[in-house]
Amino acid sequence: MSEAILSGRGVTKRFQGVTAIEDVDFDIPEGAIFGLIGPNGAGKSTLFNLITGYLPLTSGEIRFRGEPLGAMPIFRRNQAGMARAFQIAKPFRALSVRQNVAVGAMFGRPDAHDVEATAAEAMRIAGIEALADRRADALTVGELRKLEIARAVATRPVLLLADEPCAGLNPSETAEMVRCLRSVRETGVTVWLVEHDMKAVTSICDRILVIDAGRKLAEGSPAEIVADPAVIEAYLGAPLDAAEGGAG
Repeated sequence: MSEAILSGRGVTKRFQGVTAIEDVDFDIPEGAIFGLIGPNGAGKSTLFNLITGYLPLTSGEIRFRGEPLGAMPIFRRNQAGMARAFQIAKPFRALSVRQNVAVGAMFGRPDAHDVEATAAEAMRIAGIEALADRRADALTVGELRKLEIARAVATRPVLLLADEPCAGLNPSETAEMVRCLRSVRETGVTVWLVEHDMKAVTSICDRILVIDAGRKLAEGSPAEIVADPAVIEAYLGAPLDAAEGGAG
């Protein structure tokens, strides 16, 4: 890991009289798997929406690869190397897995590339090569989540924002998703993960940012976060086993 690929200073978002995110600072080290956790309604999705351009900032600044994002449109952020995998996958249901991933490969960074080869590599990274010819409407929830990751990876990002990829998955599907995200990082892509499954978060993340009621509550290694009294009170409810609190 090296310098920050994504950073925020004083990031704030207000909706009329409601402050959803207030004065949040963050630095995402290049090459990391970085976690974002907090109670429901803490502002996690709002923060992701500010980063990816779905919402404008009220105040503060977000920089991607050293450049301020400002009012940059969503598609420009994708072309710059930022991709987002959503919790609720919405593929082209009548198309095959291969065709869905190929659509992703037609977008993203404007470098010269072979669409079919790019799609094949994205499916390999996500572990869905065997599903290439299956229609998207025949996939399980776990398979759809991996398809969502593959479509994002096919845009050739340097930063992947994964929004609750383990939500609703059983333990074996969650383990597969953790392997999938590790495979993404092994290609050199930085991953920022929002997730409620603490076992998954602590097993995979290098560092974790905790927000509560829109404000930064804590940041540290998994072991530090699961032992933090403020995090326990606001989110965890009880200390976790320290053995579950580290990525390496």
